[in-house]
Amino acid sequence: MGMAQVLTWRQGNEVLRIEPWGESAVRVRAGMHEIKETAGSALLPAQATEARVEKMAGGTRLVVGLLTVELGEDGRVRFLRSDTGAVLLEEVPVEILHPAARGMKRAQVSSEMVRVEARFLAYEAERIYGLGQHRHGRLDQKGCVLDLAQRNCEVNIPFALSSRGYGFLWNNPAIGRVEFGHTCTRWVAEATPQLDYWICAGKNWEDLTARYAEATGHVPMLPEWASGFWQSKLRYTTQDELMAVAREYKRRELPLSVIVCDFFHWPMMGDMKFDSTAWPAPRAMVEELKGMGVELMVSVWPALNGNSENFKIFEKNGWLLQTARGTPALFPFFDTRPEGLVYLHYYDPTNAEARAGFWNLAKENYHALGIGIFWLDACEPEMNPLDYDNLVFSSGPGLAVANSYPLEHARAFYEGMQAAGQQDVLSLCRSAFAGSQRYGAAVWSGDIKSTFEVLAAQVPAGLNMGLSGIAWWTTDIGGFHSGNLEDEGFRELVVRWFQYGVFCPLFRLHGHRQPATVKSGADNEVWSFGEKAYGIIREQLLLRERLRPYVMAQMAKAHERGTPPMRPLFFDFESDTACHGVADQFMFGPDVMVAPVLKAGARERTVYLPRGADWLDAWTGKTHAGGETVTATAPLERIPVYVRASAKGVAKAIRGTT
Repeated sequence: MGMAQVLTWRQGNEVLRIEPWGESAVRVRAGMHEIKETAGSALLPAQATEARVEKMAGGTRLVVGLLTVELGEDGRVRFLRSDTGAVLLEEVPVEILHPAARGMKRAQVSSEMVRVEARFLAYEAERIYGLGQHRHGRLDQKGCVLDLAQRNCEVNIPFALSSRGYGFLWNNPAIGRVEFGHTCTRWVAEATPQLDYWICAGKNWEDLTARYAEATGHVPMLPEWASGFWQSKLRYTTQDELMAVAREYKRRELPLSVIVCDFFHWPMMGDMKFDSTAWPAPRAMVEELKGMGVELMVSVWPALNGNSENFKIFEKNGWLLQTARGTPALFPFFDTRPEGLVYLHYYDPTNAEARAGFWNLAKENYHALGIGIFWLDACEPEMNPLDYDNLVFSSGPGLAVANSYPLEHARAFYEGMQAAGQQDVLSLCRSAFAGSQRYGAAVWSGDIKSTFEVLAAQVPAGLNMGLSGIAWWTTDIGGFHSGNLEDEGFRELVVRWFQYGVFCPLFRLHGHRQPATVKSGADNEVWSFGEKAYGIIREQLLLRERLRPYVMAQMAKAHERGTPPMRPLFFDFESDTACHGVADQFMFGPDVMVAPVLKAGARERTVYLPRGADWLDAWTGKTHAGGETVTATAPLERIPVYVRASAKGVAKAIRGTT
């Protein structure tokens, strides 16, 4: 047992391998008979790191920086802090007639696959964060049962950060679940070649996010244009309509960085080009927008109508997602033509040739026109029914690999644009997986409802996404579904959402408004919500412009070290235990603390000011000592924002004073 800097253990059919994988980190794999090099790993190749193997009573120890792994002769694994000896995480004890810490049995989908369980002891005081984006409205995931599956508004990134000082990546794109129970923590993969996870130790939260970035990839540097305001609605139906909106922004002297051409701009799904009847001169449109300092983003779905001009090419080359049973139609959809219901097919981005073929269509019909930003919508992918066991990918059975779809799809565009000479790559995605950040994936929170309750749930969702490696995150300001332009309650919601959105990593308006027109939605420009709301929203656009240098400074830290721009209070103030339970405030970078208004009619709210700094009220300049809970005024015109007293320049930028 044990050789060089690797621990190995074998009993019966099981073989276990533990090896250094970056600073203060190891990768743990267990398989039946052998350890395989699998295509589904989210990890980058291991970086060289110092490690040593030591004998201990009853087993062997591997020391990798701050992380020590103890492997008992019975095969049980424990993880400890090297400097203090404190236990970080350990498998459940091996007991007769009880479930083992690691369980593997053959999966029904394939003789090459196993169903895997990994069980660890639970700790009552432990707090768990990360795990992607979920709608449950909780910041601390302790006590939650989470499906490891991609869905609209549910983004599965199986990376957990613990208050005990470790980060844990379930390095597996398989469908499954994780249970952070009071009796144990259990990770399950329904079908996979083997057990595979990665664990790191860190002195603080920033250490853990940095280790994860090193292991799965750093987010690129955010393009400067992306830090401004993005304008979108359900759909601009013609080139003239979109350009009229862009020109109106410029006429009103409103900041605008991106405008969006959403779905149905194509002849039919899968044609991957502009419909020339509604969009007669796309190159001229792109050039005029660029002259205004505005980028055009175009929606691209990973789906093909069986009648589209590209379908036969993808079908002939085997580039479509297959099914194990029945016909390959995967999603019912009302496309532009033929009229009525059609069934869409998805391409398979786990096939390298399919990725190249799909990108080449985007390159010829969009990128060649000067379009360099793509909206990768429905990239979970969206299906009905969602039968993972009926999917067959190039890389394996659906149960084993389906969660990697959004990562591989973003990879197609990232590698394609890089090869075409574009260095600044950003794609807006509705889903992501571990490592998606390295392919320039920005993520928004999906097709959410227009309510204050949903707005409140966005705060912890965005914070956990940042801790999961997705530095570029945004929401549909105002929500996507059900907002009525004439309703004063909705107008208040839009204002409060703008005030929250200005402090999100990406600042973006989108929504399907009411009363809607066929397939286009109602108006959704900043002047669409009444004069009173417009005056307040206009100030938010100008505030974001003043903050852009600060935003870009935080994006540089995200790029260089993996530090999320938007993070919970405890990230910067872990020693202040009062911060641990705060889920409705957040830090935007190290100096700005935001307390969004999340209830209808509220004109004040309580705000906790973390201990360890003095705080300036960004609007009044009044100084408060840290460790206080204050009742902050919150008129409709603004939300409470506080700035570290040492960052007076940032406070001035927020107020708009010199």
